[in-house]
Amino acid sequence: MKSLTKELWMDVPARRQIVSIHHQVEKLVKDSGVKEGLCLVNAMHITASVFINDNEPGLHQDFEKFLERLAPHEPVSQYAHNGYEDNADAHIKRQVMGREVVVAITEGKLHLGPWEHIFYYEFDGRRKKRLLVKIIGE
Repeated sequence: MKSLTKELWMDVPARRQIVSIHHQVEKLVKDSGVKEGLCLVNAMHITASVFINDNEPGLHQDFEKFLERLAPHEPVSQYAHNGYEDNADAHIKRQVMGREVVVAITEGKLHLGPWEHIFYYEFDGRRKKRLLVKIIGE
């Protein structure tokens, strides 16, 4: 059994932003030497998400509009969590978009559908954040 564990650090300057991490994850799979196995990609912050979907800017705008309607940032007084911080909406948005993804590795490559792409979605940025990539297999 082979394994690779890597933390990816990033600084997202915007409060909310979708960042492609697809090519970084592909490179880590290649570097791991795993031919058949699984790749976990996990947002290590409770105000961020990792998700798989189409790499299409219009869809990303739709996510932003949908999530903001579902859990608007303002007024911050609408949330009980917002005493010390103003990020309750970020916690809710993360619950909707999910914490992590697990992707099969087949023949040394991510086994994804034709339009599937891996993203990190930051909901409360403006500081360093990290992701965990864990690859296991043969």
